[in-house]
Amino acid sequence: MSNIRDVAREAGVSVATVSRALSDPEKVSQTSLNKVHSAIEKVGYRPNMLARSFRSAKSYAVVVLVPDITNPFFSEVIRSIEDRAQQKGYAVLLGDTRGLPEREKEYIRRVETRLADGVIQLRPDEPGKQSQIPKDVAFVNVCGCESTTGPRVRIDNRGAARSVVEYLISLGHKRIGVISGLSTNPHTVDRLAGYREALEAADLEFDPALIAEGDFTTWSGLNSAKQFCTMSNRPTAVFCMNDEMAIGAMQTFKSAGLRVPEDISVTGFDDISYARYCDPSLTTVTQPAEEMGKLSMDMLLRLIEGQDLAQEENVLPAEFVIRKSTNVPPKGD
Repeated sequence: MSNIRDVAREAGVSVATVSRALSDPEKVSQTSLNKVHSAIEKVGYRPNMLARSFRSAKSYAVVVLVPDITNPFFSEVIRSIEDRAQQKGYAVLLGDTRGLPEREKEYIRRVETRLADGVIQLRPDEPGKQSQIPKDVAFVNVCGCESTTGPRVRIDNRGAARSVVEYLISLGHKRIGVISGLSTNPHTVDRLAGYREALEAADLEFDPALIAEGDFTTWSGLNSAKQFCTMSNRPTAVFCMNDEMAIGAMQTFKSAGLRVPEDISVTGFDDISYARYCDPSLTTVTQPAEEMGKLSMDMLLRLIEGQDLAQEENVLPAEFVIRKSTNVPPKGD
């Protein structure tokens, strides 16, 4: 069985450097870390992580709470969190809460009983409701909203939604529908506010009949789009609050004999990988998923170490991407 000396010999570094790479990786250069990790794989070394945890009183694991593990955007954020965690010598325990408070509590107990050192939560709290995370637990929220409290990483959802609708208005669209998430979801609240701000700035009246409620799944986008197909004065463009619903909506419009974007324009939000390959490619908002994941993990590690954060809220820039699912409205509309 290989040992730490075998790793040091293979990597061409000292035993002390290998030890630091395993116990305190942030104090080792990236070049040395790469050498040590390669050597560990080559010689088949398996460090005694249990002994390491006893010595440091840490589990070297964090819990990531995700409300919907099937959501492609969340998957991108989680992958980035795991990459950063691995670089820092931490494991990630994934908790698929499915939006259920009882499941969330179950995973939080792992931190309270020292099976994990901290929590990253991908679900923003509903306005007026406190997080279930105890105050003595190291915790960071990623994918938050304006109403989210505590250490957090987010984009400006309101501003991003406003940019989408402003673009549709600039093309000449005056009746712009929305396929939203659930009305209680903070992302829905912020993005709907941005939609209304864009209408108001253009002196366009807000029409509640143009709002179809979904739940951020492809099926809900497909189903909610039917509401617009049956209208005598249907919208000429639809802003969907995520890409999955937009892709579902486009399928419904095509089944109803409508061409996208010639008859109806469609936009999404998130820029998941499918967005650029669907037909037509989707105009959408790109969230910096990789940066969000890495920054949230870095913030959590500082809290675990008892260090102060440079700032509690980090608002990262989003990018509006114009593709082929949007066009000027049909003549006569």
